[in-house]
Amino acid sequence: MKALVFHGPGEATWQDAPDPALREPTDAIVRVEAVTICGTDLHILKGDVPDVRPGTVLGHEAVGEVVEVGSAVQGVRPGDRVLVSCISACGRCRYCREGAYGQCLEGGGWILGHTVDGTQAEYVRVPFADMSLHALPASVDAADAVLLADIFPTAYEVGVLGGGVRPGDTVAVVGAGPIGLAAIATAQLYSPARIVAVDVDASRLEAAKRLGADAIAVAGEAEPLVADLTGGLGVDVAMEAVGVAASFEQCTRMVRPGGTVANIGVHGGPAALHLEDLWSRNVTIRTGLVDTSSTPVLLRMLIDGRLPTSSLVTHTFELGAMEDAYDVFGRGAETGALKVVLGGPTHDTVTLRDPPEPT
Repeated sequence: MKALVFHGPGEATWQDAPDPALREPTDAIVRVEAVTICGTDLHILKGDVPDVRPGTVLGHEAVGEVVEVGSAVQGVRPGDRVLVSCISACGRCRYCREGAYGQCLEGGGWILGHTVDGTQAEYVRVPFADMSLHALPASVDAADAVLLADIFPTAYEVGVLGGGVRPGDTVAVVGAGPIGLAAIATAQLYSPARIVAVDVDASRLEAAKRLGADAIAVAGEAEPLVADLTGGLGVDVAMEAVGVAASFEQCTRMVRPGGTVANIGVHGGPAALHLEDLWSRNVTIRTGLVDTSSTPVLLRMLIDGRLPTSSLVTHTFELGAMEDAYDVFGRGAETGALKVVLGGPTHDTVTLRDPPEPT
């Protein structure tokens, strides 16, 4: 088969790779229909995730068709169309029993494209298939469904639920990339009074407005705007959706006493925690790896047309154009790429999906 193989920081190649095979009775083999690229994949290429060894197939999000299952798999069978979750869960350990699948103790958690071969390939082995695959009806577009493999549950669980968004809150989302936009979309399920989107890129801020942000600000103007909107108090919830020190520290400056900072971003370096300013302000700081326990709920909402997934997909590629897709996604400030989706025959093409009209 063909797959995107990581060779070390700055280097990944679409090349021949061994076909995956069942290793455990709980495994399934999935033929990939569609995949996407995550900001975490870019962090891997930068060398921010040293656990990923050269020779690993990248990717942790996919839609596809089951072609083979192990003897212990009961929930799916060959021919089923499925969503491949970014998190694998044994279903038996202490954390899985608590629904904290991202912390699985029995070889699960975030493993695809991390510690085992991932989804950016023609075929993928999915461990713990009964817990890690979700049946998809044929009516659901693959480009929509694949966004539920990671960014929507991550934004919802780590940002919205972790931040404790409540009706009437003022919420700031720092970083209007795909994960931040998904946070803006899902925060609205809890009726906040206003959402403030912060980014350095004007096109991403416009996308944030289309998805429901009530106010937008470039990074350097965000703090005065928040102070003005809240009478100097600060936001109830500040979500960090970039993964750099400056954005995390900005969140801690914008949050009100008694508020919550929800860190969604993947950090490749340290950030300063200014306890000299925060110690007396009753601020809660939440970090987290997504568990994907919310995926069934989000999937029902997608089927019912309640999630704006298609609004985030700006570019589509054939699966064989993986290296081109990484280039376009990695230069999002120049290309306008928010989320790219790959799938179909192996020949190089690119399609720019029309952005939604403002409402």
